[in-house]
Order: sequence, then C-alpha cells, then structure tokens
Amino acid sequence: MTDLFKNAGFFLDGEKLELFEKYYEILSFYNEKFNLTAITEKSEVYLKHFVDSLTGAKFINGDFLDVGSGGGFPAVPIKILKPELKATLLEATGKKCEFLRELIKELGLKNMEVICGRAEELAHDKFYREKFEFCTARAVAALPALCEYCLPFVKKGGKFVAYKGDAEKEISDAENAVKILGGRLEKTEKIDLSGNLRTIIVISKENKTPEEYPRANAKIRKKPL
Repeated sequence: MTDLFKNAGFFLDGEKLELFEKYYEILSFYNEKFNLTAITEKSEVYLKHFVDSLTGAKFINGDFLDVGSGGGFPAVPIKILKPELKATLLEATGKKCEFLRELIKELGLKNMEVICGRAEELAHDKFYREKFEFCTARAVAALPALCEYCLPFVKKGGKFVAYKGDAEKEISDAENAVKILGGRLEKTEKIDLSGNLRTIIVISKENKTPEEYPRANAKIRKKPL
C-alpha cells in the first residue's frame, strides 16, 4: 500500500504507515456494525479514503473542524499526516460518533475531539461560531449547501477546504452562497487519483457570516443560496 501514497506524492515514515494499517483494520472490524463505508477492498480504501483525504492536507496548516466526519475522512488521515494539528470532528449520527471516539483511542491520537451534533445548529453556538482556522468537509452535500454548513464555523482570515469530485457546476452554483456567507473562492485544484477525478476547493473567509446563517436544514436543502 506504500506505493499508493508515494504515487500521490506522500512519503510517509514507518510509524505513519503503521497507523494507516491499524486504521484500515479498525474500519474493517466496525464497518458492518456502524455502516461506515461501502468501499471495503483494501487497496480501494487506501486510495479512495486515505490517499484522497490527504490531497487537501497541504491547505490545512492550523487547528481545524471536520464537518460530517463519518468514518473519519478526511480528518483522521490529515491528523496522522500532521499530528501537531488539533482536530475537532463533528458528526450527527450517534453510532458514528461512537466509532470515531473508539478509533481515536485505539490509534492513540492526541488533541482530537468528537462532537455529536448538527452543523446548522452548532454553528449558532458562540463557543463554535467563527472559532476555527480551517474547516474541512468531504462527501457531505452539494457545494452551496456545504458552504452554508461550514463557513459560519471559520474565523475571518481562515479557510474552508471542500473535497469534491467533478465540481465545475457546483462551483458555479455556489458563487452566490460563498459571497453571502463572507467567503471568496481562493483556488481549486484538480487531482487524478488513478483515474478518479477529485477537486479540492479552497474558500477564504474574508467577512463575518451574517447571523441568520446557517438556516434550518430543510431550508438549506430546499432553497440553496
């Protein structure tokens, strides 16, 4: 599996490789119980979850919040690569929160916290609102909705890093949302992972998000910004 990382430009030491191997074993063990991923073949898990999660890591250079962490992607791979960062994992499903806490414990990762809650509610809590240098999200929602979930957590001067597939239309659709929520599209980077197109979207937070956002989940889904 080492070559999968190397081919993508990630040269990991033995300790980090051992952590990823242990991560795979834990994920496989708990997957049936917690419904964490439909991808189960080892090389596919490494490529489409582990390596994919690392593609946005270079844009994350400070403490970060991961929205919709699920099986731990992209937060846990980023944490393995950059153990000095503090990571907060936000997940709405109780069973997945249980898995994430067990995963962190078994991997021995420090400065990680799991919060069980909904982004559209927690973003109105003054303890979390505009408190994070970086925010990440992967495979959670369409980009306009994703911006509304995530940008309220990012402090002015911080960045939201979104993981997407072929995202040209989503990026265009999200222009209004980004502007309303106080952001600016900084850059996009397309990556070919063995024939799988990925797009990393970096949005800078330039202004405070208006207090009315995020709206209730039903409104976000029904009427995107």
